[in-house]
Amino acid sequence: MNLDQASLLDELETIRDFVRFAMSAFHEQRLYFGHGTDNAWDEAVQLVLNAVHLPWDARPEVLDARLTRSEKRRVLEYLRQRVADRKPLPYITGEAWFMGLAFSVDERVIIPRSPIAQLIEQDFEPWLRPGPVHRVLDLCTGSGCIGIATALTFVEAEVDLVDISPDAVEVARTNVARYELTDRVHAIESDLFAALDPSQPYDLIVSNPPYVDASDLAGMPDEYRHEPALALGSGQDGLDVTRQILRKAGRYLADDGLLVVEVGNSEVHLMEQYPELPLVWVELEAGGNGVFVITAQDLRAHADSI
Repeated sequence: MNLDQASLLDELETIRDFVRFAMSAFHEQRLYFGHGTDNAWDEAVQLVLNAVHLPWDARPEVLDARLTRSEKRRVLEYLRQRVADRKPLPYITGEAWFMGLAFSVDERVIIPRSPIAQLIEQDFEPWLRPGPVHRVLDLCTGSGCIGIATALTFVEAEVDLVDISPDAVEVARTNVARYELTDRVHAIESDLFAALDPSQPYDLIVSNPPYVDASDLAGMPDEYRHEPALALGSGQDGLDVTRQILRKAGRYLADDGLLVVEVGNSEVHLMEQYPELPLVWVELEAGGNGVFVITAQDLRAHADSI
C-alpha cells in the first residue's frame, strides 16, 4: 500500500479521514487483530486517537477535527509501523489495557489479553476459599498485569510478580510504580519457583505461562512475531512450563491455597496427559478457554502422578 507522506499530508484532513484511510489499509493488507481489538474500525480509531494524544473514548464529534501537519506525520508513522511492520498497536503506543487498567508495554513482554481477568473480577469465587487473602503469586508475570489487578482486588494482600526474564521484571516494576503499589507488590527475577521460599506459602498462585505448542507457534500471524518467543512457546505440546508448575506448586501453596493456570488451546494435551488429575476447567462467560483451577490438597494428593 502506498503510504507516501507528501500526497497524504495534503489529501487527508480530519481524524475521520485518517480513520477511514487506516481501515482501508488494514483490510487491503489483511492485518490480524488480536492485541486489544478484534476489528478494523476499533483498531483504526485507537491508532489515530493515540497518535494525536486523545483518549480512546473521546467524544464522537472529535472525528471531524482537522489535524496539524505534524499530527498527520505522526499518524502516518504509526500506520506505517502497524501495516508495513505488522507491529501490534500496543507496542506502537506503549500501552495496553487489562481489566480497564492501563499498563506500560513494549516488546520485552507479551501484550495483556488473558481471560484470567474474568476470574479476578469475580474475586476468584467460588474456587478460592472464603476469608482474607494474604499472599499471592503471579507466576510468569510479564507486564505484571495479572498480579497488579489482583493486588487492586485484594487490597491487603502481598503480591509477588515472578518472571525468568530480567527485561519482563523491569517492565513489571514500571507498572507497579505506576499504580503506587511498591509497598506490597514485588517483582522478582526467578526461574519459576527457584528464588522463592516455600516456608512463606501463598494463598493463591495465578499463572499465564508460555503454552503455545509447536504447531500453533509456527502458524501464528506476523503480529505475534513481535512478542518475546520465551513468553509464547513451551515445547512440542505447549506444556513444558505448565508441567513444572503442576509438579512444584503444591510446595508453595498454603494448605487451603489455590492454583489458577491458563493453558489456552493446550488444554486438550493437558487433559490427555493427566486424566486422573482433578483439574476444574473454568467456564469463561466473556470468551476464552483453557483456564483451570486446582486446590493445594488435590495437587499434593496426586503428586506421584504428575
